[in-house]
Amino acid sequence: MLRKLTPYLFVAPLMIFIAVFTYIPILASLNLSVRSWNFLSPDMPFVGMRNYEQLLSSRELWNSLWVTTLFAILSVPLRLGMAVLIASYLVRESAHSRLLRGALFLPSVTSTVSIAVVFSWVFSTDYGMVNTILVTLGLGRVQWLQDPYLALWVLIFVNTWKQLGYDIVIYVAGLQAIPRELYDAAAVDGGRRLHVFRRITLPLVMPTTYFLLVISVIEAFQVFTIVNVMTRGGPAGATDMLVNLLYEIGFVLFDIGRGSALAVLLFVLLVALAFLKSRIIGKRVHYEA
Repeated sequence: MLRKLTPYLFVAPLMIFIAVFTYIPILASLNLSVRSWNFLSPDMPFVGMRNYEQLLSSRELWNSLWVTTLFAILSVPLRLGMAVLIASYLVRESAHSRLLRGALFLPSVTSTVSIAVVFSWVFSTDYGMVNTILVTLGLGRVQWLQDPYLALWVLIFVNTWKQLGYDIVIYVAGLQAIPRELYDAAAVDGGRRLHVFRRITLPLVMPTTYFLLVISVIEAFQVFTIVNVMTRGGPAGATDMLVNLLYEIGFVLFDIGRGSALAVLLFVLLVALAFLKSRIIGKRVHYEA
């Protein structure tokens, strides 16, 4: 009997950790999403689907969904496209490549708050480095974080700068797993570099691309720190993403019921996106060369 229970005893600490920090919070959010609570009142009356109805009928939710979707559509392909191209160059084993990999990976392990504060200064209208350079060149100042059309692009740039190094390192690992014989055979056949990249590299690195696509989309829909520090959702809601809206509802307005309902909707949305990606892209993923 003890031998049968031994494997479960080994995984029990991890399962308890996952239950306490994942499954129990999910169930708690589901419970709070159908109640009205403001942190201060001891009463938590049941309100049914009222929180969901108020959210789905609010302009703020649909604006945040549009902004977050646009952020994901613009940032994820940019990140992955740049990462696979840079990784193709850095896949060679040399001191130069290893140094560049480390330098590019450094932002991904740097505090997001620190990065957001630094770039808030860099893109400041009055004393930012970017505008200082523009003025030196005889150009006018640009309101990077106050312009509704530019603020989102600044956030995309900052997020890409932070996450690009991680994507590159993962792509390098995927590229190193491709058999060298395939490239030797293509060289013998006179394959051009672009043709080899399109016909050999991209298909065989598809599992890595699929993995990065899943986590990048999830990360894009959960962006919060950069938005909260640099723009706070402004100007005029142009960068008000879903998690930032959740924070405002739950921790500024203290409407825990609606905040929990939004968290549940976000969870369902991410699960649906992961399912769609597995159905559409998963069929094109080949794990053998």
